[in-house]
Amino acid sequence: MNILISGCGIAGPALAYFLRRAGHRVVIVERSAILRSTGQNIDIRNAGLEVIRRMEPGVEDQIRNSTTHEKGLAFVDRDNKRIAEFAQTGNSRASFTSEIEILRGDLAAIFARQAEKAGTEIRLDNSITSLEEQENGIHVQFDKTEIGELFDAVILADGMNSRARGIVWPNVQLKSLGMYTSYYTIPRGAADEDAGGWARWYNASGGRSILLRPDSQGTTRVFTSVMSDDPRLHGYEDLSVPQQKALYAEFFADAGWEASRVIDGLRQADDFYMQLIAQVHIDKWYHGRVALLGDAGYCPSPITGMGTSVAIVGAYVLAGELSKCGGDYEKAFSEYDNIMRPYVTNAQKLPPGAPAVANPQSNLGISILNSTLSFVQKSGLGYLAAKLGEKMPTSEKLDLPDYDFGSHNLQQR
Repeated sequence: MNILISGCGIAGPALAYFLRRAGHRVVIVERSAILRSTGQNIDIRNAGLEVIRRMEPGVEDQIRNSTTHEKGLAFVDRDNKRIAEFAQTGNSRASFTSEIEILRGDLAAIFARQAEKAGTEIRLDNSITSLEEQENGIHVQFDKTEIGELFDAVILADGMNSRARGIVWPNVQLKSLGMYTSYYTIPRGAADEDAGGWARWYNASGGRSILLRPDSQGTTRVFTSVMSDDPRLHGYEDLSVPQQKALYAEFFADAGWEASRVIDGLRQADDFYMQLIAQVHIDKWYHGRVALLGDAGYCPSPITGMGTSVAIVGAYVLAGELSKCGGDYEKAFSEYDNIMRPYVTNAQKLPPGAPAVANPQSNLGISILNSTLSFVQKSGLGYLAAKLGEKMPTSEKLDLPDYDFGSHNLQQR
C-alpha cells in the first residue's frame, strides 16, 4: 500500500517504521520546517515499552541512554522544604516517575531516524490542505505543492489540535480539564543541583503549580500550570508567544518559592509552548481511507501519563492491521479501533478529583494536600501501593497482538 502520514512527532514515525518493515511505501508530511528537537519530559510505560522491544535491536538501548535519569518527585513548600517525596520505583502504576523518562524531542528523533533508515520519505515544511476520496484511492492536496498525490490511505498523527482532522471530522470538540500549562527550558540552578536529580513540585493558591524537572542536557524543564476560568486564558491560541509569556508572568508574579527565577527564565526561553490540558474523544477513529492515531484521535492528556505509550501502541497495532489486511483498509481500521478502544478508554480515566485535587485554589487546600502527601509517604502507604501495583492488573497493560511484518525489515526503498 501507498500510505501518507501527517505528523512527524512520536506516533507518526513509529507507525512509519513498522509499515516500512512490512514493505509498504510510506511518506510523512510535517508542518514544521525542521524536526522539533525541543519538548518536555515524557514517559513510556508497560505496553509502550514492549512495542519498543519489538523494534530493531538497539532501539531500546538508544532510548535508555537518552533518559533524564529522574530519581523521583518531591513536593516542596515555599521555603523549598520537602513535604513528601516519591522515588522512581520501576512500577509505573504507583510511581510519579516512570522507568523511562525522556525528552520528547529526543524520542521523536530516535523514531524518525529509524523510520528513515527503514526507507520512509519525510517531507518537512508542508501540510495537508484537502482530502478527496476517489474510487482508486484518496487524493491529497498539500500547502506547498501545486500538484496533489494519490494514496491508498492517510493517517493523521499530528496532535491534539490537528488541523487536517477538521477536514474529515469538522465538529470535534476538545474535552477541557480546566487547566492551562506552559512548558519551557531554563538554565540549571544551584537549587536544581542540590535536588540531586529529583523533580520538584510546588503549589501556590489560585490553582497554580510549578514543576521543575531535570533533563539530560544540563538544563531544567519547567511546567507552570494554572486551573482557572479567568477569561484572559480563553482564546490563548490567538495570542502571540510574547503575549502568552506576559500572561503567565502575571499569573505567577506572586506565587512564591522559585517563581521569580522561573519568570526570568520564561522571558528568555526560546522553546516556550502553552496549551490547554484536554482530552480528545471520538466515537470512530476512521472514515473512509483516513484514520486517526495518537493525540489526534484519543489524547488522554498529560495528567494520565499515558499519552506517549498509547501513541506508540496505537502505531504498532495500526501498522500490524494494515500489514495483514491484504489491501482491505476498512477491515484494518475497524480491527485497529476494536483492539485499541478498551485500552484507550482505560488510559483516559483520570485519578479521582484530578486535576483539581493536585492544584488547590486556597492555602487551606494546599495545607490539606501537603498533609495528605506527607502521611502517605511516612505511613508507608506509597510503598504498599507500589507492591500491590506489581500484582494487580492495570489499564496500562495490554496483550499486544503478534504481527508478522514480513521480510522487508529495514530495507531501503
